Amino acid sequence: MILHEKISAQLPEWRERMKALAKDHADVVVDHVTVGQIVGGMRDIKSLLTDVSFVDPAEGIRFRGMSIPEVLKALPKARGGKMPLVGGLYYLLMVGEVPTKEQAMEVEAEWAKRAVVPDYVYKMIKAMPQETHPMTLFSQAVLALQNNSVFAHKYHEMKKDVYWEAALEDSLDLTAKLPIIAAFIYRMKYFGEKGKPRYNPKLDYGANFSRMMKVADKKGYAELARLYFILHSDHESGNASAHATHLAGSTLSDVYYAFSAGLNALAGPLHGLANQECLGWLIDVKNKFGGVPTRDELYKFAWDTLNGGHVIPGYGHAVLRVPDPRYMAQMDFAKKRFPEDELVRLADLVFDVVPQVLKEQGKAKNPAPNVDAISGTLQYYYGVREFDFYTVLFGVGRALGVTANYVWARALGWPIERPKSLTTKMLEDVVKKELQPA
Repeated sequence: MILHEKISAQLPEWRERMKALAKDHADVVVDHVTVGQIVGGMRDIKSLLTDVSFVDPAEGIRFRGMSIPEVLKALPKARGGKMPLVGGLYYLLMVGEVPTKEQAMEVEAEWAKRAVVPDYVYKMIKAMPQETHPMTLFSQAVLALQNNSVFAHKYHEMKKDVYWEAALEDSLDLTAKLPIIAAFIYRMKYFGEKGKPRYNPKLDYGANFSRMMKVADKKGYAELARLYFILHSDHESGNASAHATHLAGSTLSDVYYAFSAGLNALAGPLHGLANQECLGWLIDVKNKFGGVPTRDELYKFAWDTLNGGHVIPGYGHAVLRVPDPRYMAQMDFAKKRFPEDELVRLADLVFDVVPQVLKEQGKAKNPAPNVDAISGTLQYYYGVREFDFYTVLFGVGRALGVTANYVWARALGWPIERPKSLTTKMLEDVVKKELQPA
């Protein structure tokens, strides 16, 4: 297997680097922690390690050091399409190198071989109440797959230095099955279909998902699926879904347990709900004005929204100080394929007006759009209009990044995560001591 060969070749050097940092430089100070960071959700504390991705404030997310435009340009493309193969992105995340078309297709072939979901998973999903949230079904399905975990079955007979091999097997198995499970949940919950989706080994990951979803424009949606999964694959280790996966995995839970934890974090309204809120806001604006408003009308409406104590969703980011390149990539996709769509035109007008309003208001540090400001709009155009399913789509993509991190965490023997806690009284004492005159 090509990913196994490539990772195996890199490991000796990586392990030496980790050993040097842990033993020779353990006392070097990296950051300081403030009271505000502790009580504010550990915001911006530099305390996690990942080489898979990094959020550059000036350029956005970087996958293995490459910006979004660089990734979309460099990765090999799907046959007949302009978007990269998802298998190529997975190779990049796992190996740290841009693959050839042949290498990307080897990953796609691995997924095709593993794309069989056990019958008991379908039965479990069908047995749940009709009103069950799709994220609940998705997370439960991932947990159900744990029964076949290679890592769990081999744990007591493996040495630590080969944990990553079983982790890689599980990660490939899991990521291969997620598009099938997601499409099954979609067709069953919203259309009452009970048939099992079939993965076509002649098609790539994105094209298979499009076909199994049965959306109107299969070719166009396949391209969007490729783009969407790539853009949502990873976002450093500090966001809730990535961190929850890492935390659970650090206990040597297998990737099914760990990723289910990540999905449960993603299901929280403060994490995975943003794309729905952004799309809902755009639709409300369109309905209010009976179409796309003028620039002046939108300018006034934006001010009225803020003055009324409400927020404009999709604008602002904790790290970025520029428009999110993931937003720009999706807007570029939409403008090239359906520029006359009213929601796309409205989203583009919002991009022109809202940052100006937020700058004039003076409260937003970064008034530029983030990925959520447009992602739901593209799904809506292709007919995927069930808002509560959007987080499942997010989850399929996020699996690519967190499983790559999971494999490398096992390969490098990262320890169980265990930060130290303080009481409120302890923090208050620290503050008093700081405020005492010298």
